[in-house]
Amino acid sequence: MNYEYVETQSQLNALCDRLRSESYIYFDTEFVSEDVYLPDLCLVQISAGDILAIVDPKRVDDMNVFWDLIANGDHVSVVHSGREEFLFCYRATGKPPANLFDTQIAGGLIGMEYPASFGNLILRLLDEKLPKGETRTDWRVRPLSSRQIEYALNDVAYLGPAARELEKELDKLDRSAWMQEEMASWQEALIESTQRARWRNVSGTGSLNRRALAVVRELWKWRDKKASAANIPARRILRDDLIAELAKRKSANVKQIRAIRGMQRSDLNRYFEEIAEAIQIALDLDDADCPSSQPNWNQGKQYVVLGQFLSAALGSICREAKVAPSLACTVQDVRDLVAYHIDGAPEAPSLAQGWRAEVIGKTIEELLDGSLVVRIGDPRAVEPLAFDRRSDQG
Repeated sequence: MNYEYVETQSQLNALCDRLRSESYIYFDTEFVSEDVYLPDLCLVQISAGDILAIVDPKRVDDMNVFWDLIANGDHVSVVHSGREEFLFCYRATGKPPANLFDTQIAGGLIGMEYPASFGNLILRLLDEKLPKGETRTDWRVRPLSSRQIEYALNDVAYLGPAARELEKELDKLDRSAWMQEEMASWQEALIESTQRARWRNVSGTGSLNRRALAVVRELWKWRDKKASAANIPARRILRDDLIAELAKRKSANVKQIRAIRGMQRSDLNRYFEEIAEAIQIALDLDDADCPSSQPNWNQGKQYVVLGQFLSAALGSICREAKVAPSLACTVQDVRDLVAYHIDGAPEAPSLAQGWRAEVIGKTIEELLDGSLVVRIGDPRAVEPLAFDRRSDQG
C-alpha cells in the first residue's frame, strides 16, 4: 500500500491542511493500556479521499492539531469500536469527534453480531479476510516492522468501504435516525463516564452502607492520585476487592489493616499509614456528608425472574427485527423497564425511550399486561418462540 508516514510536526500540519477539505475522515489508533494510568497513544492511522497515512505520536511534538481538526470540522468521523478514539479526542479538545459514525454500532443496528470485531465486520460486509497476528504487539517499540504497518493500515483502508455498505443498509431499513440517536446517547454516556464520581465503579461495594461508602470514596481518591502520579493502573496500587474489604471493616488501625488477607504485599508496606489516614477521613465525616446508597428499584426476586424470562423472549424479537440483542438491551435493562412499569421507578429507562421503545418496550408492556403471550412455536426452528395476541384483547 502507498502511504505517508508522518513523524514531524510540519508533516502533521500539512496533512491536516489537506484533510480539512475531506467530507469523510476514517481513522483508527493503536495504543497500549495494560501498564499505564491512561492509554498511551502510539499510532494514528488515517484514510480520506486519496490520503492514506500513519501518524507517529511518539515523534510528533503536538497531536492537538489533529484532534482539533477531528473535533471541529464539517466532515463525518468514522471509526470502529471507537471508545478510545473518542476519548483521545475528548481529552485533548473537550469535544467529541465531529459527526461520529461507529461501524461496530451500525453493524448491530442492521442485525449483525455485536460487538463485532473489525475482521468479522469486513468478512461479512466485503467478503475480505484480514490478516491477524499483531493484536498483542507493543506499539511503543520503534522501528515498526512492515507487517505492523500493514496491519495498522488495514484498519482504515477497509473502513471506508465498510461504512458505505453499512450506510446503504441503514437507509434500506430506514434506520439512519436510529444510528444518529444511538451515536448521540453512546457519546453522552462516554462523556458522563469521564465526569461522574468514578469511585462508585469500585466492584463489590453496591450493598455497603453510607459510612462504608465514604471509606470507599476516600480510598478511591487516594488510589487514583497515586496511580496518576506513577502512571500505572490503579489496581496495581490497591485492588477493588481490598478497598471493599477495608470499607466493610471501617477501621483505621494499621495493625488491623495489615491483617486483612491480600494486604501483605511488600509494596503495600509503605502505604499503610496513608491508607489509614484516608479511612480516618471517612470515619470523621458527619453523617450528612457520607454518600448516599444507590436506590435499588429492581432487586426483588420477581424482577430477576421476569428479567430472565423476558430477555429470552426479547432475543427472538430483536433478531426478527434485525437488531443485535446485545446492543438493544441487557437483562438489567429489562429489569429496569419492568420496575418502571410496575413500581414507578423515577426515571424512564433506556427501553422506554427512542428506537428501543419502538422495538422492545412496547412488547414488554403488552407481555406484562397480558395482551400478548409467548409460546413455543416450532421447537426445531432457529427462533422457536412465537408471540400471539390474545383473542379477547381485540
